[in-house]
Amino acid sequence: MASWSEFAADEPRLARAIHALMHQYGPGLGYLATVRADGGPRVHPVSPVITDDGLFCFVVDSPKRRDLERDGRYALHSFPPEDSDDEAYVAGRAEPVSDPRLIEAIATDLRAEPRGDWRLFELTVEVAMIARRAAGPEVRIWLDPTSGRPRRSATRRPGRSPVRRSCRRHRSA
Repeated sequence: MASWSEFAADEPRLARAIHALMHQYGPGLGYLATVRADGGPRVHPVSPVITDDGLFCFVVDSPKRRDLERDGRYALHSFPPEDSDDEAYVAGRAEPVSDPRLIEAIATDLRAEPRGDWRLFELTVEVAMIARRAAGPEVRIWLDPTSGRPRRSATRRPGRSPVRRSCRRHRSA
C-alpha cells in the first residue's frame, strides 16, 4: 500500500482536498473505523495527522488500538462540514511506527503528552475518495496501483456515466 506522501505525489489535487476536509476545524478530525475481533466494525473519533512524511494517528490504549494491532485494516472518514455534505474517505492498513525520532517529532509538533499510553500508527493508503455536493455532485476516487487492483483514478458526476445514461434511456422508453 502507498504512503500518504506517495498517494499525494500521484494525486496532489485529491490529497489537498482530503487534507482540507480532515483539517477544516483546525486540527485533524475524523472517524476511524477498525475491525473488531469478531469481524464487526468499530468506529471512534480521532485526530489524524497529515505531514509531508505520511498520514498518522496517535491511539491510546483502547479497544481501537487492540483492533489495529491485531488486524491493521482501517477506514478514516472526515467529520461533516457545517455548510455542506462534502466528505473525504481514506482506507488501508495501519502500521505501528517504531522510529523514535519520527514519533518524537510528531509528538512535539502536536504537544502530545509524553507520559501518555499512546502508540503512533502510520495509515497507509489503498483507497482515497472525496465526494462534493455543493457545486454539483462530484466523486473522485484513487486506488493504489500497487494493490493488485486495476489502476483507476476517476471523477464521476451523476448523469455522465454510461450506466446512468442507459438507465435514463431505458426509463423513458
